[in-house]
Amino acid sequence: MSARSTERFSSRVEAYLKYRPHYPSAVIETLREATGLASNHIVADIGSGTGFSAELFLANGNLVYGVEPNAPMRQAGERYLATWKNFRSIDGTAEATTLADRSVDYVVAGQAFHWFNLDEAHREFKRILRPRGWMIILWNDRQTDSTPFLKEYEKLLLDFGTDYVLVNHRNFELRSSPDSNITNSNARRTQDFFHGSKIHEFHFENIQCFDYEGVKGRLLSSSYVPDASDPNHDAMLARLKEIFDRHADRGNVEMRYTTLLYAGQL
Repeated sequence: MSARSTERFSSRVEAYLKYRPHYPSAVIETLREATGLASNHIVADIGSGTGFSAELFLANGNLVYGVEPNAPMRQAGERYLATWKNFRSIDGTAEATTLADRSVDYVVAGQAFHWFNLDEAHREFKRILRPRGWMIILWNDRQTDSTPFLKEYEKLLLDFGTDYVLVNHRNFELRSSPDSNITNSNARRTQDFFHGSKIHEFHFENIQCFDYEGVKGRLLSSSYVPDASDPNHDAMLARLKEIFDRHADRGNVEMRYTTLLYAGQL
């Protein structure tokens, strides 16, 4: 992780915690069936942020090391997960977790994989994983064209985003199915991370329902949109209000995601 990437969300922590989607519990059920996940397995959640991905495994009974380099995000995660006695917060990165050799059964990256230096992270994960350990990648992938509202929301991000195209995790998206068309070099890099090992892929529906304040908070939780000091900030929010008013049903819009789960062994 570069210094710039680890600090991107420092000013967005509260909005991230309040408005970003969690992960469906079906992720854990699927991992039990597909990988043999058990409650006694030890998990390293890399780029653990505010704790949403760690929460899944904590509820399953796992001891979870939350490795997070950004101090405000790490502290938010510590507050959010304060009641879980099986959570350990660590100041570290994907490339230098500080964890001991062969100390974990699962490495998890929830919404963070695209920030890693993949070569260095691969070496680090192989070092900390026990034999036959699992690498898990989770994305809440926001749908961009499944509804008229989402189409206009995506256009807003393209028009106002400061570096939206550059940092969009879809540039790193893993397409592992045989009929997938891997044309993006970054997508190929992500698949190559597993060095030819079999990859299990699963999709889940995930929906948030927002009033205007909610969808505004969701927008402002993104690191690639103008903050209040930017001259484009007010114009962006004016456009958002127009979009919301055009598509709201009984005062709400749906932010739809496909939760993507990838599991493989390094």
